[in-house]
Amino acid sequence: MADYQEAPLASRPKTLDPNEYFNLSPEQRRIEEQRAGIRANLKRQYLTQLNNPHRKELIEDPALTRWVFARANPYSHFRPSFKTSLLGAMFGVVPLFTLYFIFKTDRDRKEEKIKAGTLERKFSLSY
Repeated sequence: MADYQEAPLASRPKTLDPNEYFNLSPEQRRIEEQRAGIRANLKRQYLTQLNNPHRKELIEDPALTRWVFARANPYSHFRPSFKTSLLGAMFGVVPLFTLYFIFKTDRDRKEEKIKAGTLERKFSLSY
């Protein structure tokens, strides 16, 4: 944990914060143990339903349902931030300007060679 370095575009996870990780009060430990117990009980119930050989109905997993809904409706859950704006610029705008610059400079260089008469055309259609 001592060699963990902060990421430039993300905050430190709560589980890696030394104040939250080591200095837990007995009340906080009890609450976390209760949450872990609830999670374990829900997991046991779900696996019992899933592995029932006489099952006829569909098993509804609320976490999976929420995940599928969020994947199907990304714009209602989108939050603009510096990171998303930077990624949008890098993958949306920068490639367009880069390709424009490459094609424009190549075309200008070729036109200059044509005007100067130094362009060798390898595949000439007329002899």
